[in-house]
Amino acid sequence: MKIVIVGGVAGGASAAARARRIDEHAEIVVFERGPDVSFANCGLPYYLGGEITDRKKLLVTTAEKLKARFNLDVRTLSKVDRIDRKAKTVLVRNLQTDETYTESYDKLILSPGAAPLRPDIRGVHFPAVHTLRNLEDTDKIKAVIDSGITHAVVVGGGFIGLEMVEALVHKKIHTTLVERNPQVLGVLDQEMSTPILQELRKHGVNVILSDTVKEFLPADNGVSVVLEKSGTYPAGLVILGLGVKPENTLAIQSGLRTGERGGLIVNDHLQTNDSDIYAVGDAIEVSDVVSEMKGQVPLAGPANRQGRLAADHALGRTKAKYRGTQGTAIVRVFGKVAALTGMSEKMLKKRKIDFRSIYIHPANHAGYYPGAEGMSLKLLFAPKDGRILGAQAVGGSGVDKRIDVLSVAIQARWTVEDLEEVELCYAPPFGSAKDPINMAGFVASGLQRGDHPQLSFSDYLAMEQKPYLLDVRDASEFAAGALPGAMHIPVDDLRSRLAELPKGQPIAVYCQVGQRGYIATRILMQHGYNVVNLSGGYRTWLLWQK
Repeated sequence: MKIVIVGGVAGGASAAARARRIDEHAEIVVFERGPDVSFANCGLPYYLGGEITDRKKLLVTTAEKLKARFNLDVRTLSKVDRIDRKAKTVLVRNLQTDETYTESYDKLILSPGAAPLRPDIRGVHFPAVHTLRNLEDTDKIKAVIDSGITHAVVVGGGFIGLEMVEALVHKKIHTTLVERNPQVLGVLDQEMSTPILQELRKHGVNVILSDTVKEFLPADNGVSVVLEKSGTYPAGLVILGLGVKPENTLAIQSGLRTGERGGLIVNDHLQTNDSDIYAVGDAIEVSDVVSEMKGQVPLAGPANRQGRLAADHALGRTKAKYRGTQGTAIVRVFGKVAALTGMSEKMLKKRKIDFRSIYIHPANHAGYYPGAEGMSLKLLFAPKDGRILGAQAVGGSGVDKRIDVLSVAIQARWTVEDLEEVELCYAPPFGSAKDPINMAGFVASGLQRGDHPQLSFSDYLAMEQKPYLLDVRDASEFAAGALPGAMHIPVDDLRSRLAELPKGQPIAVYCQVGQRGYIATRILMQHGYNVVNLSGGYRTWLLWQK
């Protein structure tokens, strides 16, 4: 058996190593057009920001090490120009000598990755304008940073954009972030992105939303970044973080099928429409775990798993199947962390999938133990059966743990009632006896059972005729800030002051995070009032305030 792999890094390198572990006698050839077959591309911003100080740490392995340990024939600086499917050969170009030759294969695994987007605007190819994909890009950007620039512009507020903003600020470079949408981190629902926006501004980042770059003009020591609406900004360095597009030219020329957005179409075994050709990583379309709809999710974790599975299937392990992708991801922005898994509210609405949502605002561990950090967690689930559809969390320590648990819950097709019974490790420095996961289950299950009808703030803000608003927090909390027009009755006084409330009018109750609002809702429901609890309380209200 001869396996040829096009592309290294996550998907291709994983496929090659896995193939060797399965079959010691297979001939395995890896072509990588760059000089490095496997490097930590997710670590590049942290090297540029100075947190990773040794460039060598970014090299996961080398061609020489892969040869020594796995007996792999790795050929760097080698570009595959053409696939002859009938002859089962590839045409390879040596980028150092420009010589070409053919290589045969029994099975071919494509892992070409995805290329950063560059808009077709004036000046986009000026030397000061960069994208970040590999170590060569990193070296060029580092040279600019080390030259002593004072101003930078990052275009795009996604994962790479935010990580680069943080890196530049660490280097004491005044940074402007330009985002075409009305929020940063567009994979989140807008209200969940608010703490990240606030954290950016807290650290001096000039954040410009709902605007785009019109053109780049030459300037002393860099470029002038001209925006459509917000003026012109000087920059010694511009980072484009506008997303990626699949590297699909080779596949299209070979007659392999692609989807609407250019991703290679593969089956559950990661085979293309040619059963001897597999494709993995950022270049392929994947099925969403929740909706089963097709999309592209360029993440390292899925690419690694796909590489392993493609190697399994190519070597006769026919039960190997890829279960789909749910987009589990995390990013740190200075002192805040944002993570998500599954579908967002905006995705569910776009795909016309019915859902319910709840918010909770717990601490990462027991509040009485020093160092507790708060988080905001949003859980989305199906109203019919309570199946978990997605989750997002923003805060500090412990965000990753909770999203990881919910990621597993989505793959296991759990319902919110399952979350009530999850048993997680507990000691005061690590969690609470009622973990945030349990709390999310309690709140969502109570909503499912009708224990506490609730109203989301998105629906509340859209209502022309708003309900009677009741704040049941303590007097000091109410004085520090409240929803406009709210009446104040502390929850502990509620039973003795029921007569002050309108019996025939809808009432919306809220507290700080939802728990006292839940208690007040239970009291009022059982006294005959038409009442709902505003989901997540005052702290959720603040998420809607930029």
